[in-house]
Amino acid sequence: MMAASSRAFATQLDFSLSRLFDVSHLQSNSNVLEELRKRKRVCFEGGDRVVGVIRISCCCSNSVVPIRRTSGSGKSVEKCEEWRFDSKKSSHRVRIQAAPAMPFASPQSYFVSKDSKQEKFYPRCTPRNSGPQSRDSPPKRDTGIANEKDWGISLLNENVNESGINEDDSTWYREGGEDLGDNGYRCRWTRMGGSSHDGSSEWKETWWEKSDWTGYKELGVEKSGRNAGGDSWWETWQEVLHQDEWSSLARIERSAQKQAKSGTENAGWYEKWWEKYDAKGWTEKGAHKYGRLNEQSWWEKWGENYDGRGSVLKWTDKWAETELGTKWGDKWEEKFFAGIGSRQGETWHVSPSGDRWSRTWGEEHFGNGYGTQNKKVHKYGKSTTGESWDIVVDEETYYEAEPHYGWADVVGDSSQLLSIQPLEMPPGVYPNLDFGASPSPPPADDPPDTPPPSQ
Repeated sequence: MMAASSRAFATQLDFSLSRLFDVSHLQSNSNVLEELRKRKRVCFEGGDRVVGVIRISCCCSNSVVPIRRTSGSGKSVEKCEEWRFDSKKSSHRVRIQAAPAMPFASPQSYFVSKDSKQEKFYPRCTPRNSGPQSRDSPPKRDTGIANEKDWGISLLNENVNESGINEDDSTWYREGGEDLGDNGYRCRWTRMGGSSHDGSSEWKETWWEKSDWTGYKELGVEKSGRNAGGDSWWETWQEVLHQDEWSSLARIERSAQKQAKSGTENAGWYEKWWEKYDAKGWTEKGAHKYGRLNEQSWWEKWGENYDGRGSVLKWTDKWAETELGTKWGDKWEEKFFAGIGSRQGETWHVSPSGDRWSRTWGEEHFGNGYGTQNKKVHKYGKSTTGESWDIVVDEETYYEAEPHYGWADVVGDSSQLLSIQPLEMPPGVYPNLDFGASPSPPPADDPPDTPPPSQ
């Protein structure tokens, strides 16, 4: 219901910036983890618009990867671990062929869709000194929190510091390492990026995984970029496993923040999403959104809370305004437990001269059992123009007593997070059970300051 209400909100400001921004009881599946270990890098076959780069392909894979000129500590060709490829010992042949180069501004075909074959998205043999693929792709609006498999996070297994120049004179770099701290803290990270030859376009991306002796585990990504037109973007994603301080239950939390700004218009948007789950079914979800297109701005907030015992709270608050002073909005809230509950809401509008109109409404559902149908609903409401109603009707009650995506789902989708291996704890050493989360890398850009307008 909340999603349907969200889609129906104030189409006056449903503007699209897509033309600007085509923006201990937890056991992981061993087969999934083995597959994740195999997915070392993401490489794409380029288009056929610019020529002059050499490509190399090995017979153990159909992937074709460009060779870039490099400087740093990287070796010329990476050993393919899952095939135990060794040029000195193996009889595998290597073929070299001429192929088109890839310009810095990646065409749409570089970003393989979810329906593409896995072998195209995760090539099995990747030259070490090939630069990371250009990630100059902004986030997309209203896409929520991605699953970890959609990011393709693959951390380097050793300290690396390398860089190079592509055939089109764009540059790239890649580095990785490991940070250690108190209480068994370990953070493995990989950072990469690149820029066009004139510096007008650039992109950055960081991957990390963290752990300590308390059982805390974290997987994360941060990316940012800008293009020659001045458009810029920033995105971060995190997935955390920890023990709840009060209940001592295992909890998984996921979050994402996304931001994009136009370089040619007073336009941009920002979103913050979060989800929290524990092993007894308690769930919390929510989002804050903001957008602007020239003289129009809009805001949206919503939340869902499930206590795991049948109690549900949902709410939504959306509003918009123009620089001329027109404002309008809509909000609602529902609370239910064991089939008994209520709904209430308000739709309002303020003119540039300050005239205000509003309509408020409410429902009381008396219920006769948990999640069951009942026949009597009390409905009431009024408006500033004299409307009013207060009736009792025969009507069925429906609400969602459980989240459509819950604890079992998030555990199944978090195999890479659960597979993070902490440092071995020495004998006689015990963890300091400080439930505070380890800090994450700072954001590339501060999110926009978006205080709500006066209503």
